Amino acid sequence: MSMQSTGGKLRQIRELLELPLRRVAVMIDVDVAVLSKMERGERKLTKDIVRKLANIYNYNENELLVLFLSDKIIYDLQGEELGIVTLKVAEDKIKLQNSKLKK
Repeated sequence: MSMQSTGGKLRQIRELLELPLRRVAVMIDVDVAVLSKMERGERKLTKDIVRKLANIYNYNENELLVLFLSDKIIYDLQGEELGIVTLKVAEDKIKLQNSKLKK
């Protein structure tokens, strides 16, 4: 899995596909400047936009969503001394919730 930000990954994919920023912005109904800021990490992406871009780029949606969710977690925990411990507790809670949902 990439250590790259979601925006950086999306920009990389778009450039590999040789899609102009302006064209993609029109396709997802977002202002060009806003999409540019999202790619640079200066403006937050939304789950909906990540999904739309995965579809447009014909790229693995789950991979992009994992990047997106990890960016959200990093944003909330950056600079926190207890960040790693918090992540481990959250992981245990998620495992417990998922096991309850499967029953």
